[in-house]
Amino acid sequence: MNRSILQGCAVLALLATTSQAFASGPERPRLRDTGVVIGTLDTGPRNAIVDVPGVHVGHATVIEGDTVRTGVTAIVPHPGDLFRERVPAAIVVGNGFGKLLGVTQVDELGELETPILLTGTLGVWRAADALVERQLALPGMEEVRSINPVVGETNDGYLNDIRARPLQARHVFEALDTAATDNVDEGSIGAGTGTVAFGWKGGIGTSSRRIAPDAGGYTVGVLVQSNFGGRLTIAGVPVCDALPDPQAHLALAPEVPPPSTGDGSIMIVVATDAPLDDRLLRRLATRALIGLGRTGASMSNGSGDYVIAFSTAPGVRRASSAATHRIELLSNEAMTPLFVAVADATEEAIVNSMFRATTVSGHQGTVPALPLDLVLPMLLQSNGQRPATP
Repeated sequence: MNRSILQGCAVLALLATTSQAFASGPERPRLRDTGVVIGTLDTGPRNAIVDVPGVHVGHATVIEGDTVRTGVTAIVPHPGDLFRERVPAAIVVGNGFGKLLGVTQVDELGELETPILLTGTLGVWRAADALVERQLALPGMEEVRSINPVVGETNDGYLNDIRARPLQARHVFEALDTAATDNVDEGSIGAGTGTVAFGWKGGIGTSSRRIAPDAGGYTVGVLVQSNFGGRLTIAGVPVCDALPDPQAHLALAPEVPPPSTGDGSIMIVVATDAPLDDRLLRRLATRALIGLGRTGASMSNGSGDYVIAFSTAPGVRRASSAATHRIELLSNEAMTPLFVAVADATEEAIVNSMFRATTVSGHQGTVPALPLDLVLPMLLQSNGQRPATP
């Protein structure tokens, strides 16, 4: 019996014994905790964007009263001086209904000079202002007269009183100050606190992949802020066809139901330690949209779907004071394994964002967590197995 068949049998056995336990357990699982595996590549040790050397992630969650449900997530490409040791970067727009600050300079110069922040739509400018304040206060920045903060968003206006604009500079500082390489928290946290995906609770999700040593052994990590819609599909299974309406699942009928038709957006951040320039990173970022599509995303008119990709490889960093740059890059022919890695990691990161998210009540109603007790048996049945009886 070959390895893939053995792995498949192990996955099905694990699913059969854990679907009920995870559905009612104290902590919701990540996708792989249930035995479901997307793709054939290995993950990094944390199965997260922080598996890419140097990458740090931090969150600040903002919950106030019954109506404020928002936050900010910071992605720091490396712990050094980002303004003077810039990383090559590229931004790909799937659908441009969004407020992504800093995009034109990244397109023009092909590099990042600040951390990336994710937040709610009407918090973008406050987040950017706080990021600029923090960066200008760093040692050696006394004479700087221009800086390009990169801040992305999704609209959390169903669960969050978005017009109140509750995000403050202290929240941005908290996300930056707590950025670390530890396991990245997922679900209803940071910039994912108030998001909705496919009518269920969305949030922050992450995943990583390692390509084979003979292909370079590089790591690709992805972090998403999911807040979009379509026809939810997990590991190729159209679970949307058998799931109840989210509000019916809660036995609620609010005057304003949460969005599920597709409007809302997703931010996808891709990091890699492969030596890529902005042209190659743009190619990599484009393939992240394959992973988005596999989850059933409609990429509707009102959805802002963006991918920000960067390389942390020390050899491709750009010293701002240098007159020339001499770097070695991967060839076009060496990119295919990275394409596979980013598509699989994006798909899994999105599913993780929903698996880990918890039910949240807020400004206009309640958005339920994806019911894993219903979803996991569907994944079993798609493989010709019967779900375990409780």
